[in-house]
Amino acid sequence: MAYDEKTAERIRHLLAERHDVAEKKMMGGLVFMVKGGMCCVVSGRGGLMVRVGADAGKLVKPPHVKPMRMAGRIVKNFIRVMPEAYRTHAQLQKWIDRGVAFTTTLPPKTKPQKSSRDRGAPAPLKLMSGPGGPRSR
Repeated sequence: MAYDEKTAERIRHLLAERHDVAEKKMMGGLVFMVKGGMCCVVSGRGGLMVRVGADAGKLVKPPHVKPMRMAGRIVKNFIRVMPEAYRTHAQLQKWIDRGVAFTTTLPPKTKPQKSSRDRGAPAPLKLMSGPGGPRSR
């Protein structure tokens, strides 16, 4: 399912001044990463998923702001904001600012070191000494 490209473009505009933003297509939408951490997601299912931290429960205001659910479970630290709650520039700015404010409190993500296996090198051979191994012949 495609995400809302118009909303994605609006978010790009809001985050344009930052140099620590990256985009990734995943979870059926477009994820905006800040400092390597997930900040918000433009969803293909409608709405915007925003990472707000422990304030998530306080920000839920039906019908336009809901708990974030995935696979039937509530996802901590995230909320789902329906399009009615970010129609204007100021409304969307408020939600993106909340996501950035929380995400920037997290330690920066570092890329894990890849093992030789991940880089395409052949896996080391294991010599077996039992039946069928090289010493049983």
